[in-house]
Amino acid sequence: MEILIATTNTHKLEEIQAVLAPLEIKAFGLDSIENLNVEEPIEDAETFAGNARIKALHYARATGRMCLADDSGLEVDALNGEPGVYSARYAGIGESREERDRANNEKLLCVLRELNFPIEQRTARFVCSMCLADPTGGIIAETRGVFEGLIGKEPRGSNGFGYDPLLYLPDVVKTSAELSPEEKNARSHRGAAARAMAERIAALGIG
Repeated sequence: MEILIATTNTHKLEEIQAVLAPLEIKAFGLDSIENLNVEEPIEDAETFAGNARIKALHYARATGRMCLADDSGLEVDALNGEPGVYSARYAGIGESREERDRANNEKLLCVLRELNFPIEQRTARFVCSMCLADPTGGIIAETRGVFEGLIGKEPRGSNGFGYDPLLYLPDVVKTSAELSPEEKNARSHRGAAARAMAERIAALGIG
């Protein structure tokens, strides 16, 4: 069974591949399709689930393949859930993914520093919504996963991407970026959503 993963992010693809591999599902990213000439969809939904649905349906129809898409981001309780669906473009600057990630992290730390919240009140979570769609425009399954933690005072760790260096996990005294890929997949929002999706796929007998 083959499923197109609607991403060019190698970190994200590897996380999803690791979960789907036991089901003998070949998961591959957009970069694997030669001469793919498809414009990116406009992700203008107000929820992670809505954006995941937009992407899954768009690429499934455009490529004629079963497609799994996700939308994820960070919700900070002290900021009323921001940056939320705007997580990837929170700072609004940066040409490369690394530049955007650094700018987003710096902005978040700056905002929380100005509000002067103690660490115990900097509760936050990564959220991931996934949608699996077929080429006819049908939605096969949708799942959601969360990854709870606190926003640390400074970035730590070099693994992962996005806000991983800021999400502090008190039980292991590490940030998400200090976890090994195996440790992160076992508890991350994307890992949880992918495992739930794998269960749905297995239950539906797709393949």
